[in-house]
Amino acid sequence: MKIPFALLILLLSTGPLLAQEVSEEKKKTITRTDNDLKLSVLPYYNFGKGLGMTSPDSLFQLNIRFRMQNRAEFIEDQEGETSIGAYVRRLRLRFDGYVGSPQFLYAIQLSFAPDDVGEIHDGGNLNVIRDAVIFYRPNDLWTFSFGQTKLPGNRQRVNSSGALQLTDRSINNAKFNLDRDFGLQVHHLNEIRDRFSYNLKLAVTTGNGRNTTVEGDQGLSYTGKVELFPLGSFANSGSTFEGDIERESRPRVLLSAAYNYNDRALKSQGVLGRDLSEARSQSSWLVDAMLKYKGFTGMLAYMNRSAPNPVVKASDKPEYVFTGHGTDYQASYLFPSDYEIIGRVSTQKVSRAIYTYTPNQNQYTLGLTKYMWEHAFKFQTEVSLDRFRYQDGHTGKGWNARFQIEMGI
Repeated sequence: MKIPFALLILLLSTGPLLAQEVSEEKKKTITRTDNDLKLSVLPYYNFGKGLGMTSPDSLFQLNIRFRMQNRAEFIEDQEGETSIGAYVRRLRLRFDGYVGSPQFLYAIQLSFAPDDVGEIHDGGNLNVIRDAVIFYRPNDLWTFSFGQTKLPGNRQRVNSSGALQLTDRSINNAKFNLDRDFGLQVHHLNEIRDRFSYNLKLAVTTGNGRNTTVEGDQGLSYTGKVELFPLGSFANSGSTFEGDIERESRPRVLLSAAYNYNDRALKSQGVLGRDLSEARSQSSWLVDAMLKYKGFTGMLAYMNRSAPNPVVKASDKPEYVFTGHGTDYQASYLFPSDYEIIGRVSTQKVSRAIYTYTPNQNQYTLGLTKYMWEHAFKFQTEVSLDRFRYQDGHTGKGWNARFQIEMGI
């Protein structure tokens, strides 16, 4: 499954024409010179606007932001082995702004923590670059982007890791999310505060993941997403961060569904995971629901991945596509004192084809967060219990406890 090169050129060339079709009533040309980059393709929670500068002729703007997560944890694995760790979980530096006109924007995000960069293998690339993307935004409804950034996948993954209620995303997000890729994206954003509204998002990308230089005639990756706001949009872009910090006075609901087809992928999780010696085409569905009202937040997420013949190599070191499905249930309440209690239950079932190599897993998490400066400065603590079930019937369990401080501008 391929999209001809001519079609990609057509998408790029017709972008301005599509933008011109917007009615004058809805069209809101971007002329402000204090542009704070809030694009759905690159959510980034910020209470302030970081450090910014604009050239005297207003032809250039640069905003600088950073954030870090410092973590301590205790882990007991299935074999009863215990470990204690303390480390920098994430360290990010971001630059964004515009060049020439607020309609032409850029965003760069770099990562420096060991878990972010990952282990460097012979012949591999350094994974410092997370986002390097150029935007054309002719008005408030349309956004066209080209570069490396997040795909329009599941809600928790699209949200910044700095906008989470717990210290990390779910086990299902770790296995089924779409993550980042390089390519072209088109977003039509139509959020309205007090009536039904929607967003539409499309992406055509390499399917190889971030910072790759894969050669050869591999297929592309195609992603489409619909987001619905039946009761109107959330206050202050509240759908892009967890927890009801805005304390919505009326119920707000988000319903979304995304589909991805990665043609002849060379990694076990599409754009993530281990390398495969043979390509496998992969399909993914990601469905989300979110409710916020007076400090309460409820979230439901379903994710799956399928592939024909997912086992590439059956041996002592098997190769396989991680296929199966998972569901996350998460609920929280934010007290007036800015303490929040959070509970999450995740269930994950792998497909029969790979059950020999990896277990089913359930995870139960209870957390407590204290917001000092909304998501930009907070203290987080949580306890998680993991239960595993293997194909031969035996089970295992492990647990961990974490404390984390998030700080950013």
